[in-house]
Amino acid sequence: MSTATHKLLKGFTGDWEVVIGMEIHAQVTSNSKLFSGASTAFGGEPNSHVSLVDAAMPGMLPVINEECVRQAVRTGLGLNAKINLRSVFDRKNYFYPDLPQGYQISQYKSPIVGEGELDVVLPGGGEIRVGIERIHLEQDAGKSLHDQSPTMSFIDLNRSGVALMEIVTKPDLRSSVEAKAFFTKLRSILRYLGTCDGEMQNGSLRADVNVSVRRPGEPLGTRCEIKNLNSIRFVGQAIDHEARRQIEIIEDGGEIQQETRLYDPTKGETRSMRSKEEAHDYRYFPDPDLLPLEFSQEFVDDLRAKLPELPDAKRDRYARELGIRRDVAGVITAEKEIADFFELMLKRGADAKQAANWIVNVVRSQLSKSEADWTDADGADAAGPRGPTGPTGWRGPAGPTGPTGPTGPVGPAYNWSVQVMGPTGPSANTSVLQMVSSQKISGSAAKTVFETMWDRALKDGPIDDPSLPERIAKELGLEQVTDLSAIEKVVDDIIAANPDKAAQVKDKPQSLGWFVGQVMKASGGKANPQSVNDLLKSKLGV
Repeated sequence: MSTATHKLLKGFTGDWEVVIGMEIHAQVTSNSKLFSGASTAFGGEPNSHVSLVDAAMPGMLPVINEECVRQAVRTGLGLNAKINLRSVFDRKNYFYPDLPQGYQISQYKSPIVGEGELDVVLPGGGEIRVGIERIHLEQDAGKSLHDQSPTMSFIDLNRSGVALMEIVTKPDLRSSVEAKAFFTKLRSILRYLGTCDGEMQNGSLRADVNVSVRRPGEPLGTRCEIKNLNSIRFVGQAIDHEARRQIEIIEDGGEIQQETRLYDPTKGETRSMRSKEEAHDYRYFPDPDLLPLEFSQEFVDDLRAKLPELPDAKRDRYARELGIRRDVAGVITAEKEIADFFELMLKRGADAKQAANWIVNVVRSQLSKSEADWTDADGADAAGPRGPTGPTGWRGPAGPTGPTGPTGPVGPAYNWSVQVMGPTGPSANTSVLQMVSSQKISGSAAKTVFETMWDRALKDGPIDDPSLPERIAKELGLEQVTDLSAIEKVVDDIIAANPDKAAQVKDKPQSLGWFVGQVMKASGGKANPQSVNDLLKSKLGV
């Protein structure tokens, strides 16, 4: 099901097709590690979240974390993949200083999730279907610290044993644009499912990208793997550079060596890391300390029944039930936090179409303009710049020290919105739209009120006070005049001063707009345009 047109790369000797497969490492959302009870919390002091199992002390045996199994199955279901009721954990043997066991517990021939697929809408139109080869569970390694001493390296085992899902695609991607769109969509689904938080700046989601080039219609070329890309933007840049590098080598008469490479974002280039290992180099064999993992179809069906509404289904429902344009609904549902924010606005009484267009055209535009004011967290690649963590909770009508907003006491309830939707909450945004609907302020004045509220929130902390927009409108003198008696004298004066134009209105009704503009100018923009229009029609007999 591909409606995308693959873009070929031009070389000196003709066209080339890029072939891309991805291996996504997603940290499983769970409180404890895959085979131990140690914490998975990010940011602890080095070696503060380490059990005897994680440190590979003699005699310590792994015990499977059932929640990690559940999360892997949920992910497979969310990607329309086959769930294997029986899977096997294997030992993947290799040496690295931050791998205390000397092997990694992973899955090889019998993964927990088999083949699946994901439909992806591309920027600018077109859709592709990307095949999922497999999803398997494995434990993460630790981390080597090379910047703590000029003469020694240190090892932090906090990540050692953390559960990862490795999501492997088929080589179905044909450009950096497709790869970025796929990665963005996958991240969105993982966050909707709650199986991975997608915080790339914390290392909980990263990608290895396999890139090869070939003449159109020819067999697959030799691939190179680019490791540990922790940014959607870097994924695109690495693919573009690597494809060009391979094309230049082949056209110069050379051969591509299968190898593992790293991407240097500062120089914008990939560099060789090591020759690419094959599966037999790892000497896989079933882990003797772990029985095969088996569960029932009822277990799977129960998890399927409890899955949340995923972005494609939510997008289609918004378009069908709320009458929102499908492309706008796609933006609203691109991240769970945006959809949650939108639905909170609906609960506060906002019109669905008005709220959707407001989020897409005003809130997201303000996020882009305010990018310098936000922390540079990389999940931003998927849905715009991220906000500062700021004070906990939103500041509600009771003020900074009192209860906040409509959902309870000060706390983390709205912190997600600060991260994705900026520092003004759903109640405050709804209030602005309701002032427009009731003709208290004009559409242009609404943007001024919003920008003022936004600037105050950046300075003082997140705001979700529904009464604030009205106070700002009064402070700035933006409230519309809807009283006809207050407008009538201005209308009469302008008609009297322009008798020739007034006489032409009956023959040229479009010239009425000139009078509307003059009245708006004379009233300082405070007159309600519709009231002015109605009054002028009455006065001029149109």
